[in-house]
Amino acid sequence: MNIKINILYEDNHLLVVEKPINIPVQEDNSKDEDLLTILKKYLKEKYNKPGNVYLGLVHRLDRPVGGIMVFAKTSKAASRLSEQVRTNKFNKVYNAVVIGKINESGHLQDYLLKDTKNNIVKVDKNGKLSILNYKRLDYKNNLSLVEIKLKTGRSHQIRVQLSHNGNPLYGDQKYNKTAKVGEQIALFAKKLEFYHPITHELLTFELDLPNREPFNIFKKN
Repeated sequence: MNIKINILYEDNHLLVVEKPINIPVQEDNSKDEDLLTILKKYLKEKYNKPGNVYLGLVHRLDRPVGGIMVFAKTSKAASRLSEQVRTNKFNKVYNAVVIGKINESGHLQDYLLKDTKNNIVKVDKNGKLSILNYKRLDYKNNLSLVEIKLKTGRSHQIRVQLSHNGNPLYGDQKYNKTAKVGEQIALFAKKLEFYHPITHELLTFELDLPNREPFNIFKKN
């Protein structure tokens, strides 16, 4: 498979890309080509590097989710970016389309527990504290376009919290009982903000809404 990756920014320390939908970030049981492997090949060919190429994974996106990701080209950059993730200086903003008319804005706080055997996350008092804020941007056809700011970065967090709130994500085959087979989950990592691990400059990357269902019903003509 030859997947073309949209490179948003690159220097000696960082690689910022748009992750395509439906490819895993790193190798999983499917053995399908993963983003980390694709990007290592890209670096190896571009710079004619011998041997293994280092590329540090700092954060993740679920396989069906697309959007902005940053990778570290050195271990020092990886360590400093990971520290920003831990100390909430790593700012992630998502767009999602959810079922129903969600409140204009809200703050969701739940405890999420991961069932690793079934790769399912549920709300459970024994889980980890999970916090997000959201704002409704538009409403059409019983669908709400929302902007989500994560305060914590738990597995499947947005999907589970919004489903638990009564507004599951359009096309979410795992947490939306009304999702139809073949629908693509409407979750997109649209903005990423962090400090450059070496220069300490604040970097901001942002993408437009995807031109696919159901996001396209909210795109302005």
